[in-house]
Amino acid sequence: MKNILSIGHNELRLFMKSRTALLWLFVLPLAFVALMARFSFGDGRSSNRFPPVLIENADTGFLGNVFIDTLSAQGLWRIDPEKDTKNKPIRTIRVPADFTTRVLARQPSNVELVPVPGSEDAQGDALVIEARLVRALVALNSHLFETSRQGTQWPPDEQALRTALARPALVTLDSKFAGRDPVPSGVGFSLPGNLVYFLTMNLLIFGGATVAATRRSGVLRRLLTLPVRRGELIAGQLYGLWLLGAVQIAFLLLIGKLVFHLNLGANTPGVVLVLLVYAWVAAAIGTLIGSLLDAHDRIVGVCVLASILMAALGGCWFPMELVPDVLRTAGHCVPTAWALDALHRLISFGGSLGDVLRPLSVLAAFGAAATAAASRWFRV
Repeated sequence: MKNILSIGHNELRLFMKSRTALLWLFVLPLAFVALMARFSFGDGRSSNRFPPVLIENADTGFLGNVFIDTLSAQGLWRIDPEKDTKNKPIRTIRVPADFTTRVLARQPSNVELVPVPGSEDAQGDALVIEARLVRALVALNSHLFETSRQGTQWPPDEQALRTALARPALVTLDSKFAGRDPVPSGVGFSLPGNLVYFLTMNLLIFGGATVAATRRSGVLRRLLTLPVRRGELIAGQLYGLWLLGAVQIAFLLLIGKLVFHLNLGANTPGVVLVLLVYAWVAAAIGTLIGSLLDAHDRIVGVCVLASILMAALGGCWFPMELVPDVLRTAGHCVPTAWALDALHRLISFGGSLGDVLRPLSVLAAFGAAATAAASRWFRV
């Protein structure tokens, strides 16, 4: 084990000293993520939107607070501009100062929905906010009507109204997308797709080129003169490439969280697990290519072609939900499609780790097969 760790850590150190490697590991993936998130597939919140709103409650009575709680129950994301400086509201909801007085006097009261400057492009979220505002107003009026029908003295007090609000609803609505899941979009699509693509390309090229170069230079033969077994040498090469993939994964996930505000939530461990398993698959394929080929230019050409083909078939550049069933079936002949199935299930569709056991098992099978083949044809 010590030999495997030493070889892997040394390989990572050599990789990180290359400026070209840094460009392909960090700069280009980040540029592609930003570009595709901006221009390709929308805002990334098509499946379950919780648009942020700013609520200005000028009401001094209890109905203003009850109404705000009703808004929250309808799925509106209330933000505090003093505490949350990263997220900007789409709309402002203004509750008037005489809201409680006029409602309890059975007079109309106007709740304002005001656009926020700079939110002109968020028309979809604006419609969601408007619809949920109407639902909250209907819900509040319904509970006021309910308390009056049950013989409660009018006007009702806050306790009576909150008791009505706490009762289970007699009718519930379960809404979901018909047929297929919603198409992944925005940074929720671009970051996983580009991360899988650049993991594939980098680990294939760096892995294949490194194995071939160390074999041509005689480094591998010299290592075998030391107390290092052939299996440890292969495992050390794989471990070094896997570490390189782990560095890229950590960087892009951190940037996705801090810069692009990608919300992984409780699914972060599952996302990391899927990416680390896929890094093993790509590292094994890269080692296999380096074991079979010798010429540097041929290795680079094969690796670039293979990574582009797997990215195109696997859905790294466009959602698999948009292609015919024949192409979707063909795409699942390569590991990229299985990795993206798992990532989209966790990131875009809110699935749990149990929902991605099948793609994880398929990826593990790809990794085991590629590792076995690389071990079989590994040459020194």
